[in-house]
Amino acid sequence: MSGSPQQGTTLTLRGLRHAFGGQVVLNDVDLTVPAGTITALLGPSGCGKSTLLKAVAGLLRLQSGTIQFDDQFMCNGTVFEPPESRGLGMVFQDYALWPHMTVEGNVGFPLRMRRVTRTERERRVADALRMVGLASHGQRRPAQLSGGQQQRVALARAIVAQPRVLLFDEPLSNLDRNLRETLCREIGDLLGKLGITAIYVTHDHDEARALAHQIAHMDQGRITRITTA
Repeated sequence: MSGSPQQGTTLTLRGLRHAFGGQVVLNDVDLTVPAGTITALLGPSGCGKSTLLKAVAGLLRLQSGTIQFDDQFMCNGTVFEPPESRGLGMVFQDYALWPHMTVEGNVGFPLRMRRVTRTERERRVADALRMVGLASHGQRRPAQLSGGQQQRVALARAIVAQPRVLLFDEPLSNLDRNLRETLCREIGDLLGKLGITAIYVTHDHDEARALAHQIAHMDQGRITRITTA
């Protein structure tokens, strides 16, 4: 893994529709995320942001619609690629770190699952931790870290496998305002350096404007408008 930009992957979402128990949560959603850019999904709780993110991740089988990464269909009427086949990295609100593992163990876990050699795994973990400012924290455990440091570990774990697309589900909402602003800048700088395409779910207007190239405003399962940040 290096700091040189990747080419990036274009996401194309067309006609996404899904309902739970008769309640429509995605209502004919169309969205294009250009390669190497960040799109924020902005809206109130219950508007469909997280459902849309799950659909892109492959954690939800849509009732209709298509999702493409470049020219490859992730889902359509006949194709459904599982999450592990989509080349994704994900960062969650609650960090999702394993408390019994060291920082290095947490970050290196996706590489172990891909059977990356130990030497290569150690190199890439060290590189990822350096990028998020935690080069000296590899042997600590999550309980020994602050909330901001834990979220940096989660970010390092998301980028270590060199994903095609990064998905963020309100990753900073548990942090105080000053730390959110700092991490928001760091995430934007890092994604710009790596050239990774990203979707970032948030309900914070300032966060969306500071981080994203475009903002998809959602309400009642629809994208009501798209603005440039």
